[in-house]
Amino acid sequence: MLKLENVTYRVQSDQGEKTILDNVNLTLDERFVAFTGPNGGGKSTLAKVIAGIIAPTEGKVYLDGEDITGMNVTERARRGISYAFQQPVRFKGMTVRDLISLAAGKETKVADACAYLSEVGLCARDYIDREIDASLSGGELKRIEIATILARATKLSIFDEPEAGIDLWSFGNLISVFEKMHEKTKGNILIISHQERILNIADKIVVIAGGKIKNVGEKSEILPGLLAASTCRKLEEKL
Repeated sequence: MLKLENVTYRVQSDQGEKTILDNVNLTLDERFVAFTGPNGGGKSTLAKVIAGIIAPTEGKVYLDGEDITGMNVTERARRGISYAFQQPVRFKGMTVRDLISLAAGKETKVADACAYLSEVGLCARDYIDREIDASLSGGELKRIEIATILARATKLSIFDEPEAGIDLWSFGNLISVFEKMHEKTKGNILIISHQERILNIADKIVVIAGGKIKNVGEKSEILPGLLAASTCRKLEEKL
């Protein structure tokens, strides 16, 4: 279970101090949780606070009752938190198999590495020995990163807009990967997304805007309002 208490994050700008997250309180223990809301609202920042990539200015973060606020990203990874970036990192000189082994925390057999790659729609023999460099497209990197999260099998897996760059690979396959991941780990999956098809698999939806939690609840409670608001915006744009 993940619990956030009074989490606030501020930064200094040319205009003075700016609040990115404002007194966020949230408890998450559902299978699939979706963060959604307008761009710049604080979704990715909150996810990075949870993962330990950035430290909150104020507040506490708890994982299964343990205060992890002071732990860095490496320590939180050891506690079972994984994070997939919206723009995956490239590692020149490291092969795909090396990266999967690193994620798994052990030397990964070729057959196992190939299985993870196949799960995300990549032909294993074409990728297993390739370097994580500029020769890979954004979509390929995204799929490889998802494969590393599969290999890690963590208790809390965070994905920042996983659909970005997934062009030819269907949403159905992406959602199937998340479902299989949960079946394997029995852990929680947190997804940042605007896509209805992603939101539609969420057990809980958290709407974040202006650094605050604007709404939170089960999909049946939150999604209809989001879809209605989206339809209204599209109509206004046409007028």
